[in-house]
Amino acid sequence: MVTSYPRDIETNTSHRAYGVHTADRNERRLWLIDGGYLFSAQVAVSPGYQFDYLKLRQVLEEMGGPIWRAYYLNAMGPGDRENGGGQERFHTWLQSAPPSGPKIITMLYNLRDSDVSHAYCKECGLSVNLQCPRAHTAEHHTLSRRVQKGVDVGLASLALTQINSYDTLTLSSGDGDLLDAIRYISYAGKNVELAVFKYGVATELQSWADRIYWIDDFAEEVARE
Repeated sequence: MVTSYPRDIETNTSHRAYGVHTADRNERRLWLIDGGYLFSAQVAVSPGYQFDYLKLRQVLEEMGGPIWRAYYLNAMGPGDRENGGGQERFHTWLQSAPPSGPKIITMLYNLRDSDVSHAYCKECGLSVNLQCPRAHTAEHHTLSRRVQKGVDVGLASLALTQINSYDTLTLSSGDGDLLDAIRYISYAGKNVELAVFKYGVATELQSWADRIYWIDDFAEEVARE
């Protein structure tokens, strides 16, 4: 019985990207960005570190060729929209064309509150009741958690609906829920790249990537001033 595996990751001579895919500068590259992932993962470089999207796009194009189209997807809570002057300016800047900005289409989704009363303990295999420590016996406090809805579905939808328009998908996300879409894209003969930090990337995604750009390896080049 022969077992087939995804393509192996090999070291690229650039020392800034890893993979078996050699970039063709005539290819059409689609860059899909999970903004929440990149924001959370950047702190793994060093406390207080922040990267610049314009610089990151320039380095990715230097290493892999021009990016045909780029999308930034993120989720915002009600408070972010009400008091989001800084966020609104940032999203406007993302969509600005060079030399002012990185020219990235921005798509925003809502963070939703989901009621929660139980949690699962992996070690015990038990469902545990949750209760607010400030709630007295006769009181009822409603517990909820913010759930990001739509970003992973949006990323998968963009990758699949535009599959005939690009040669290479460059993905900036660590979400293993995207694995089925990535498999389909790879089976369709498209190249799959990751442009990610070394923190929080599902190993399943790594195994299917033809090339990986570890942003940590050129973090200073793309650092925000």
